[in-house]
Amino acid sequence: MPLKTIKLIIEYVGTNYCGWQIQPNGTTIQEILEKCLEKITGEKVKVHGSGRTDSGVHAEAQVAHFRVDTRMEPVQFQRALNSLLPGDIGVSEAEEESHDFHAQFSQKGKRYRYTIYASPYVSIFEYPFVWHLPYTLNVDAMKEAATYLVGRHDFAAFQASGSDVRTTVRGLTKLEITQRDGKITYVFEGSGFLKHMVRIVVGTLVDFGFEKKKPGMMKEILESKDRQKAGRTAPSQGLCLEKVYY
Repeated sequence: MPLKTIKLIIEYVGTNYCGWQIQPNGTTIQEILEKCLEKITGEKVKVHGSGRTDSGVHAEAQVAHFRVDTRMEPVQFQRALNSLLPGDIGVSEAEEESHDFHAQFSQKGKRYRYTIYASPYVSIFEYPFVWHLPYTLNVDAMKEAATYLVGRHDFAAFQASGSDVRTTVRGLTKLEITQRDGKITYVFEGSGFLKHMVRIVVGTLVDFGFEKKKPGMMKEILESKDRQKAGRTAPSQGLCLEKVYY
């Protein structure tokens, strides 16, 4: 039988995991999926994701694929995986793709959502998915500062130290900030993101929200290419991978 390429859309609450990619010092989403597929197929199956998510980060639509010699249909893999996966990981869709599909290399961009709850109290049902800041933030100042980041720029100032990438130039096509009561939502869309880039941008925008900096200073931070000029790295629990574009 020819190999089938099976594409999965995966949801997960990242709280209890060390991110997507297999690593020696903690349990990851990729590791659990591969162990479940080994039980289903009786062989070791490599699962490829659209990209890494960090420890504690959530996903509503992570995309992955695997190739296997099988008569099983995608929906059968979906049902089998969901019967084995823990309750905080689920396969929402499964379909067969062309052999040249690759979850990482075929993707054109991603959308992330970061959520802050700026209120004295946050519900215990919201808390695992937001950064709780019990203070008032100036959302208009953050929106103005964010305008300097949209477009194709060198985002070196917003990259985690110690990263090893060929270039720190990235295209950010959207950075939208909305507020409803105490909940502030940041939506990022772009062709690619550096390690911790979204979380560092949010941490920096919070400085503008606290009015520690004037909005025009964001341009100076961006052009400095200096991580020390940007703000803190926002906590992982507020970040969610919403969609991968192909």
